[in-house]
Amino acid sequence: MQESERSVVTVGVFDGVHLGHRPVVERAVAVARSQGLPCVAVTFEPHPAEVLRPGTQPPRLTTARHRAELLTALGVDEVCVVPFTMDLSRLSPADFAQSVLADRLRAAVVVVGANFTFGHQAAGDPSTLRELGGKYDFTVEEIPLVSGVSSTLVRELVAAGDVESAAQALGRPHRVEGVVVRGYQRGRQLGFPTANVETPPNTAIPADGVYAGWLRCVAVGNLPAGYDGCVWPAAISVGTNPTFEGVPRTVEAYALDRDDLDLYGMHVAVDFGARLRGNTKFDSIEALIAQIHADVDEVRRLTGGGPETA
Repeated sequence: MQESERSVVTVGVFDGVHLGHRPVVERAVAVARSQGLPCVAVTFEPHPAEVLRPGTQPPRLTTARHRAELLTALGVDEVCVVPFTMDLSRLSPADFAQSVLADRLRAAVVVVGANFTFGHQAAGDPSTLRELGGKYDFTVEEIPLVSGVSSTLVRELVAAGDVESAAQALGRPHRVEGVVVRGYQRGRQLGFPTANVETPPNTAIPADGVYAGWLRCVAVGNLPAGYDGCVWPAAISVGTNPTFEGVPRTVEAYALDRDDLDLYGMHVAVDFGARLRGNTKFDSIEALIAQIHADVDEVRRLTGGGPETA
């Protein structure tokens, strides 16, 4: 966006970029296209609750990078990630409207959801924003909420392991990202080498259990030759692996029929498609291996044995 150019702006945390967010973003994009202006989505990092009420912040459904990717896929031209600080939180609604919307983004139109709040102690709402728009030369569109869809609901579904219902609310599988690190390598010893994914703190991780889904390489930095854009159907394990004592909670993904992958140090994404079962402590390694074979067969059936394309 050129410094002198006006823009159409939408503002929100947008964690998850779920089906409740989409009407707001899509309307902003449509207005921008009709006026020949760029569409800018403003989001915040970290989550405001992390700054205002440390220790009470909700688990994150999306990383800042993935959130920007999802917003761009909806047609947004530029994603403006605003660092959420105590100083920012102390801005009055008028100061926020002037410094961020008017001065920084030169907003011509601002599109927000009906539950949008802003400014110190969330004192501003869409009505306040509309009044300030008259002062700072922008108009405001307020989009009704989508009933029954919220980031809170998605977090609850993920925490319960109901990743299928979460996917319906998100419009895509729930994703967990992180860097592949060395674990105990028990999967390799059992014949099913897994990628042990070290997730960022406060990630929304599904309940302990075994899942069907997909493992994919994410282009954060340079990927080795042959890995760019790769995606594999995967059997995913979340939990402490109760058959073995003293194992910390992990997210591990076995790419079906692949024992030749070297993913250490790579940034990967794990997309959760369906929950197969809870975790079980097996009486023998042989029983565990037999169950893993059954899990892999079920994953193959659910994923079609090929990449997820949604």
